[in-house]
Amino acid sequence: MELEDIFLRVIKSGIFRNRDILKPDYIPDKLPHREREIRKLGGILAPVLKGSRPSNVFIYGLTGTGKTAVTKYVTRKLVETAKKFNVNVKVAYVNTRQSDTPYRVLMELAESVGVKVPFTGIPAAEVYRRFIRGLENLGATLIVILDEIDYLVKKHGDDILYRLSRTNEILSNSEISMIGITNDVRFSEILDPRIKSSLGEVEMVFPPYDAVQLEDILSERAKKAFYEDTLDDGVIPLCAALAAKEHGDARKALDLLRVAGELAEQEGARKVTIDHVWKARDELEKDKVSEIVRTMPFHGKLVLASIYRLQMRKTSPPTTGEIYSEYRALCERMDTASLTYRRISDIINELDTLGLIEAQIVSRGRYGRTKIVKLNVQPKIIEEVMLEDRYLEGILQ
Repeated sequence: MELEDIFLRVIKSGIFRNRDILKPDYIPDKLPHREREIRKLGGILAPVLKGSRPSNVFIYGLTGTGKTAVTKYVTRKLVETAKKFNVNVKVAYVNTRQSDTPYRVLMELAESVGVKVPFTGIPAAEVYRRFIRGLENLGATLIVILDEIDYLVKKHGDDILYRLSRTNEILSNSEISMIGITNDVRFSEILDPRIKSSLGEVEMVFPPYDAVQLEDILSERAKKAFYEDTLDDGVIPLCAALAAKEHGDARKALDLLRVAGELAEQEGARKVTIDHVWKARDELEKDKVSEIVRTMPFHGKLVLASIYRLQMRKTSPPTTGEIYSEYRALCERMDTASLTYRRISDIINELDTLGLIEAQIVSRGRYGRTKIVKLNVQPKIIEEVMLEDRYLEGILQ
């Protein structure tokens, strides 16, 4: 049976020693090219070992620049050292993209100090009170790490940050310090000035990795992740080079290497080759595009479907005006109110920013200038995602 063959290939494979080492949530014992950031964050948090509350920190940087890894690494070492000196330090890590409501964030904070809270059913204010009581009972300094904090604030506002920023005023036996992590370098601009002044005591910016640094990171992980002599010479440099083009994203580089290894394993190959890396890139690109399209708002999907339909019918790229006409026709067909031309123009710009389309302004001589649009992804991916949505499955025809 084909499925049994796949299982047996993985069981018998001599490719991976431990594939988990290549996953983004793995925190290694060594973080190459982040020594300066480790020392700085360690210095900011170190006063807790002498009974002083550390400053709050905001950490900025693009995806895959080591922000979360460094923060988890430093706080893990801090807790280990605190135990040796009988200092009561706790760490609560919350990814606010996953725990994406103020209630769920407070619930996780409460559970970090040993207080169980129902998933729903009580007011957020009551969850906060229980969290405070639990923390006071511990008599500890709690370092709260809020990862992807911009996602929560943009969705629900900054009330929870204001509440947490004032928490030390009502604590008598414990203290809180906060570390906010964000990919949005302009995040502080959307915060209330009062919150910004109390939370943004120290700011750190993580620069992107270059190709040479990414090679070092991959080489370090590969020693433990793969068996010896299972990677062709060009595999790690190619993974590093491809990821360096995308803003020095170490997560992307690790994903490429891991997926390349998995593809080699599935084929029953003895080595991971450059060809496996190129296939892995195509696989990951498809997954990324699918996720973006899948999570787009309804009207964004309609605009993308309009571009798809026009591109399938026309020999030349459609203009913004043609896309709007097609979009309105789809809205009429689906018995839904259409958005304004200006809003659709904004959505087209957003799709361009996401890399799903390529929008270009061209001159039409005496007829002025117009914007032409073409798909920047494989039409098949759009088809597959749209077919998953029962409201949209028929609109591509």
